[in-house]
Amino acid sequence: MLPQPVSLLFFACLIFPFCGSERARQRTVRQRDVEFVEKCTGGNDAGGQNCTRHPTDAHVNMYSGCLQGPPGSPGRNGNPGVNGIPGTPGIPGRDGLKGEKGECISERFEESWKPNFKQCAWSSLNYGIDLGKIADCTFTKMRSDSTLRVLFSGSLRLKCKMACCQRWYFTFNGAECAGPLPIESIIYLDHGSPEFDSTINIHRTSAVEGLCEGIPAGLVDVGIWVGTCADYPRGDASTGWNSVSRVIIEELLK
Repeated sequence: MLPQPVSLLFFACLIFPFCGSERARQRTVRQRDVEFVEKCTGGNDAGGQNCTRHPTDAHVNMYSGCLQGPPGSPGRNGNPGVNGIPGTPGIPGRDGLKGEKGECISERFEESWKPNFKQCAWSSLNYGIDLGKIADCTFTKMRSDSTLRVLFSGSLRLKCKMACCQRWYFTFNGAECAGPLPIESIIYLDHGSPEFDSTINIHRTSAVEGLCEGIPAGLVDVGIWVGTCADYPRGDASTGWNSVSRVIIEELLK
């Protein structure tokens, strides 16, 4: 029987070598694991061989029974990327169908128009004829498609013992207006005062005015005439007594 201190020392010498050899074996396994991780980060070793452990390896047997943990939370979407390189131009398109023929619109450019008018005046015609031309005024018409406006202003009178009628009218180159109708003015007198052997004798300033179309361009002889009314006897006419008489002619564009 050994003393108690000696017994303890003997058992310690038996245990420590075993523990030391176990720790050395674990360090050797860890070192091989580190070398395996360094050589097989891409799945193949430096010589191009597949780095798969065999089931007989103690390391594989040690970790083959590990349980897989729960999946982690989904990650957030990344920031949008920058615009890519512009693409190349596409193939040019084909010509379209031919359109319909358009309408031809002609523009008419008119020359600037200057007013064209004339006035003929008489201080005192005092013309007492009953039939015929009283006065005339020559006018130069610039365009064939224009219209003439004419005006006579002067004193007119008619007297008679019985009913009578006189007519004052315009002519253009000797003919009355036909576009559209004659330009005229009349005076009708029913009767005078036969019991006193006298008649009414009134002179009044009157006007004869109108528009005439269809007169060619060039010189136009515009005349003022006096004549009878249809179906009525003529009386004693007087034109331009003791006053100014005038004829005004103006060319108007349509």
